[in-house]
Amino acid sequence: MQTVLGANGPIGEELTRELYRNFTHDIRLVSRNPTKIHETDQLVKADLTDPEATARAVEGSQIAYLTVGLPMDSQLWEQQFPTMMRNVIDSCSKYGTKLVFFDNTYMYPGTTVPQSESTGFEPNGRKGRVRAQLATMLQDAMSAGSIDAVICRAPEFYGPGKTKSLTNSFVFDRIGAGKRPLVPVSAKTVRSLIWTPDASRAMALIGNTPDAYGQTWHLPVDPNRLTYAEMIRIAGEVTDRQIRYTVLPLAAFRIGGRFIGPLGEVQELLPRYRGDNIFDASKFMTCFPGFTITSYREGITELLG
Repeated sequence: MQTVLGANGPIGEELTRELYRNFTHDIRLVSRNPTKIHETDQLVKADLTDPEATARAVEGSQIAYLTVGLPMDSQLWEQQFPTMMRNVIDSCSKYGTKLVFFDNTYMYPGTTVPQSESTGFEPNGRKGRVRAQLATMLQDAMSAGSIDAVICRAPEFYGPGKTKSLTNSFVFDRIGAGKRPLVPVSAKTVRSLIWTPDASRAMALIGNTPDAYGQTWHLPVDPNRLTYAEMIRIAGEVTDRQIRYTVLPLAAFRIGGRFIGPLGEVQELLPRYRGDNIFDASKFMTCFPGFTITSYREGITELLG
């Protein structure tokens, strides 16, 4: 039995499909209101802030994948994420279940220094501090030998379906709707974005590779990184349109954040948009050289073609 905790999000859904395609049909989907993707999927309703519900969700699982997402709300993250992580660690430890944690880069410094698995945590805000806390909790449990786990870390998403990110919302969703894209901070700095199905495929592969445990892995991104200007140029070629864009400076987010909650919530991430964002996934590609990465052109074509 392999269990997806947080099964209704874009990562959880793609992960479930990949597990079914290549690893097992014995899959349990866990969320507050789970829905089947395959006829054989087992559904379990659970609130992971409840320790007893979490234990019931994990019991009998060989591997559990923690892919839970929460809205961009700092207070909600502080209230719920650490409790969820503690409950999941305790439940996996109790039942001898391996844990695969899907993590992000909020805790990394917002500089142009390339980010590797050894990059130290320097969070720039409340959500980054929460993510650093979660990763540290799991690393401590791994070091203590109380759990067999692995951390899979991904940069900002872009992708199909339910994928939510600044890039999807401000750039590709607007282009798809015939609107002018809005570029955060700079159109001239290179971005490291991960195609959500690639993230899920890579996580399934790591979770089913016994030697991968006890480590942190950066999930694979297209190494031919592009700027927003270059992505929008490709989008124009795909849609056969001349697409003009507007760059939103930092001040626009600061002012808008006073009146629009979501704009305020993204401000701690904006320093990494001022310069090149280099997320190094060479460790993964060295260990899994046969993995096929979706290129930016391929991803943009699927989104807009």
